[in-house]
Parts: sequence; C-alpha cells; structure tokens
Amino acid sequence: MAGCIDRGLEPVKPELAKIRRYRTSLRAVAATLEQGGQRGARRFKALQEEFAGKRDPVAGHMTRVMEAWLPGLFVGPGDLPEDNLALERWFRLPKGHERRIHGHAHAGVRLVQEGPTLIPALDAHVLHPEPFDTAALLPFQEAQEPSSQREALHRRRIMRRARSKSQRRQLLRELEKQYADSS
Repeated sequence: MAGCIDRGLEPVKPELAKIRRYRTSLRAVAATLEQGGQRGARRFKALQEEFAGKRDPVAGHMTRVMEAWLPGLFVGPGDLPEDNLALERWFRLPKGHERRIHGHAHAGVRLVQEGPTLIPALDAHVLHPEPFDTAALLPFQEAQEPSSQREALHRRRIMRRARSKSQRRQLLRELEKQYADSS
C-alpha cells in the first residue's frame, strides 16, 4: 500500500513543494493577524511587499487580497473592533447570507422584521462620528420597539411553529382557544 501511495505522489512532487511554500506564507500572514497592534501591522505590510515582489500568480493574488484587507485590519486600541469581522459583529450588521437571499435585491428576513430598530442603529455612526458615551445613550434607555416590529416578530414565531410538525397541533389548539375566548 505504501508503494502505491509513493507512486501516486511521485508525479505531483513539484506541486506539493509549491503548496508547502504557500502554506508557510499563509501561516506567516495568520501570525501577524494574531499578533495584532502596530507590530502586526508592520509585519503584515512587509509580507505584502514581499509577495508583491514575486512573479508567482498566487503571490500576486495574496498581495491584492492583503491590500484590500489592510485598511480595516489593525484599527485602534482598546474596546474598538480589531478587524472588519469584529466591526460587523459589533454593529450586528446584516450577515452575508442575509444580503444575498435571492440576489442582492432582497434585504433578508432579519432586516425586514427588525428593520425599524436595526437600521437606525446601523447608521448611528453617520450622524454621531465620535464614540458613544453614557450621556449620548441615556435618552434611549427607556426606548421600546415599535408595535409593528413586535407584531411582525410575533407572526414569525407563529408561522415557525405552524411549519413545525411537532408543534403544529399544540399551536392550533392555542389559536382555537384564543379565538373562542375572543368571541
């Protein structure tokens, strides 16, 4: 069996050596991201310049990807998000699968149902460029979601239960009882 494996690997030895070098390069890039801070940013830029100097198409692609990611990777100190992914989690921006349902035209279930309160939160940084402090957030302490949003979320819960085979009967009993009590 070992002989068969060796004979199968023999024709692709040069490609495997290239892949090992790419793996080493990717690990070096990952180490800069884990390191973070100014030191990580300097090393990241140095690796990008190193890849730019190579004629290899994979290195060229890595250079372009690193160039696109650089502006958002090593953002400020403290509690600020470290990278674009942390920024998306921080603002609870709509995730990719929510933006791509039925192409780019569909907003996604979360935006449709939670939109009245989600959109102003996502755009808050436009009207308030500096970080929020307690005084700026205090007026919103007692804020309530609009009734339209509560109703939409309630309808969603009912429809999800109606689609569930295990909960459908119980839901129908509850709705019949509610209807009987109201009339």
